[in-house]
Amino acid sequence: MIDRAKREGFRSVLLPRENAAEATLIEDIKIYGINHLQELLKDVENSKVTRNSSGNPVSIPSLSFLQMHPKPVEQPELYISEDYMDVLGQQHVKRALTIAAAGMHNIILMGPPGTGKTMLIKRLPSILPAMTEQEALETTKIYSAAGKLKEPSSGLLRKRPFRSPHHTISPGGLIGGGSIPKPGEVSLAHRGILFLDELPEFTRQVLEVLRQPLEDKSVTISRARAVHTFPAQFMLAASMNPCPCGYMGSDHPEHHCTCSASRIAHYRSKISGPLLDRMDLHVDVPRPREWTREKLSLSSAEMREQVDQAHARQVIRYKHLPFGWNSELSGSSLHHFTKLDSSTHDMLRQTIEVLGLSMRAYDRILKLARTIADLDGLENITSSHVAEAIQYRNLDRAQIMMNE
Repeated sequence: MIDRAKREGFRSVLLPRENAAEATLIEDIKIYGINHLQELLKDVENSKVTRNSSGNPVSIPSLSFLQMHPKPVEQPELYISEDYMDVLGQQHVKRALTIAAAGMHNIILMGPPGTGKTMLIKRLPSILPAMTEQEALETTKIYSAAGKLKEPSSGLLRKRPFRSPHHTISPGGLIGGGSIPKPGEVSLAHRGILFLDELPEFTRQVLEVLRQPLEDKSVTISRARAVHTFPAQFMLAASMNPCPCGYMGSDHPEHHCTCSASRIAHYRSKISGPLLDRMDLHVDVPRPREWTREKLSLSSAEMREQVDQAHARQVIRYKHLPFGWNSELSGSSLHHFTKLDSSTHDMLRQTIEVLGLSMRAYDRILKLARTIADLDGLENITSSHVAEAIQYRNLDRAQIMMNE
């Protein structure tokens, strides 16, 4: 509200004292907090500063004071003590997660129970770039609208959100709603991660409502009196078993898959083609074979260094555009920043035809290749970058094999 008032040209705002500290997060606008409207009478008569009912001047914390208290009551969850160094093996999964973090690409991990899918995704926040001041302000405004800022003097939220709703969540809980609409999980995950563990356990209806915010980066809720729009720009991270029993393709010595082809098809049909198209990386997570700590196991700090360098290239490249991530490329900007040589383009076109992929999947392969090139410190996308991006369409290839 205060941010909107500032953009409309207002230079000062009067509001309840309880909301004043939070309001001062918006700079370059004067905030006056009072306990009762009667306090205005003396102020008008004497042309003095606002005083409370005891006659004392109202003191509103400054932004500099708020910035010294960066821990709000409901800070978006961050698994700060967990490090990728603790994960044995799974180097190819770490590589995929690094790519996802570097470009804010959607990712789904698929593998048998006990392979560490959830553990791997829960460490994702530890390698994401820090939020900018504008991103921190956007996130704080959403948590304010949701009534989740209990102590406004805590300042801006500085950690990227990590939201992990239970599979029993309703469509309204996911995208927001209510007679007076409040942000749902997709908006609370804005500028961070929305993690859906065991994706097929969510109802088809819930999964389908994800398509619009994934495409538009916002959620619009219409009511009789007004239309409310909340931002919802997040990375979708998901995990799932390959089949209902979980052991299809597994080399586990004691567990073997007993699922029929029709049962597997029904299980996977809960995830629609359009939703699967919106997942940039499909990654198999096999049972780990390395049970001793590897000398070359990457730590979160090392992975984040790679991510930060790739993100810095994107910030410079898109500094004159209204976005800053490769995953946000679309239309003419996508084709301008993902140019391929003729042989690489032919390879990608043939792959699309063989796998029967949609144009949306084609675009996402290009965005992914752009991020892989950035991780390599290269401006030009090569055939190896595109080939690696294609390899992350595992579920598309698996679907073709099941249909044959």
